[in-house]
Amino acid sequence: MTLAELEIGKEAIIVSVGGEGALRRRLLDMGLTPRTCVKIEKIAPMGDPLEMTVRGYSLTLRKEDAAKIEIEVIEA
Repeated sequence: MTLAELEIGKEAIIVSVGGEGALRRRLLDMGLTPRTCVKIEKIAPMGDPLEMTVRGYSLTLRKEDAAKIEIEVIEA
């Protein structure tokens, strides 16, 4: 499953970060690293972008970029 498919209010652990070059480096620099917990807070009315909480701060990410991040959903 990818981060772009995660529903509002659900939490997940990042398994891997895809992409190449500058995009991958930017995602990693924003704190989207493997074994990090992420929670979707909001999704824009048109479905893009996604607002999430990562490492205690809010991050907004385009759905296209979120689709490059593999996750594993945390079951409550």
